[in-house]
Amino acid sequence: MPRPRSISLPRARPPAPRGEIELVVDGDHLNRVVREGMLGATTSLDIATADFKAMLVPLNDGTRAKSIVHILRYLTSRGVEIRLLHSGVPSGPALRELRKALPEGLTIRRCPRLHGKVVVVDCKTMYLGSANLTGAGLGAKGEHRRNFELGTWTRSPELIDAVMGWFNSLWEGRRCVKCQRKNVCPVPLEEPAL
Repeated sequence: MPRPRSISLPRARPPAPRGEIELVVDGDHLNRVVREGMLGATTSLDIATADFKAMLVPLNDGTRAKSIVHILRYLTSRGVEIRLLHSGVPSGPALRELRKALPEGLTIRRCPRLHGKVVVVDCKTMYLGSANLTGAGLGAKGEHRRNFELGTWTRSPELIDAVMGWFNSLWEGRRCVKCQRKNVCPVPLEEPAL
């Protein structure tokens, strides 16, 4: 039997500088992505998620948990511009809360093909991983009710710029032109009918 040819492997890249990329696992998502990340936004928040539900976020200040829509409303009242791109129809509770008053400064668009999960805060820090904008995804549910999620948190300008290029191509509809699924997206990049 002939011996298999050896495979030439690419050289291993040196490890990223300490702190440039951090691993976010399971319940850590609540603190890192929501409490420290989203709630720390001062100018902009760009979110891509396949699923958007009215998750309740327990805060650290001892007050009752607030819905994610309440948190988005709070951020926009402080002048944070928010772009939320998601694939499905938001949950009933999220839609009901949005119908009360769509926060000024929050723009929501829908692309049925979106499956990426990203949160970019002030174009300076970013979560990139598996968690949707839901309680089970971002760890707001109890320990035994949350999803098993994995992602990264980074301040890498190169990585953030690359992801923002991808996000903007979807947000601006540049990918709609060649999309093969227009039959499930009769209104490309539709905003929710509130």
